[in-house]
Amino acid sequence: MGQYYKIIFLAENEDPESNPEVVRHCMSGHQYGSGVKLMEHSYVGNPCVKVVEYLLSQQGPFYKTRLVWAGDYADTETYGEGQGQNLYHITEEREDWLVFSLPRGFDNSAYRYVVNHTKKEYIDKSKCREDSYGYTIHPLPLLVSEGNGGGGGDYRGHNDDLCGRWARDVISLERDLPSGERGFTELDCEFRE
Repeated sequence: MGQYYKIIFLAENEDPESNPEVVRHCMSGHQYGSGVKLMEHSYVGNPCVKVVEYLLSQQGPFYKTRLVWAGDYADTETYGEGQGQNLYHITEEREDWLVFSLPRGFDNSAYRYVVNHTKKEYIDKSKCREDSYGYTIHPLPLLVSEGNGGGGGDYRGHNDDLCGRWARDVISLERDLPSGERGFTELDCEFRE
């Protein structure tokens, strides 16, 4: 069976080992005319991914926010009201999610860097290359995915061991590399099927 994903923005959590997660916002690829399997929308230029990029930029409401692409086959939560369910299923009961759109004039290509503030790593999107089908896989959905490999439509290709490496970390999109903070390293994570 195919695995479906939701994009979930999480509140800060000082002690994830004993505190339940607080969901700030949840969105689905369907809201943006995209499929909900991971590899149906994880491409540069996809409408859903473009909105996520905006939300994580300095212009968006979720700048420097913890992020996860939560699969419906992902592991379950161990604390709180959602114990025994995963984030995908916890958000099933909510129907009041906003649908964001790109503001006029927002230029995704101007935001070259995807930055992980938790791990002090970044990705330079300009180094992402087209695959043999003419698409460029966007590394963000894969890096923050939970449950990848559990169902159809998941990523199975070069560097699939990096999927989930950034799940639930603090992420932002930046025009320039963080200059005020030290110790950031570039993550080489070319994804190709």
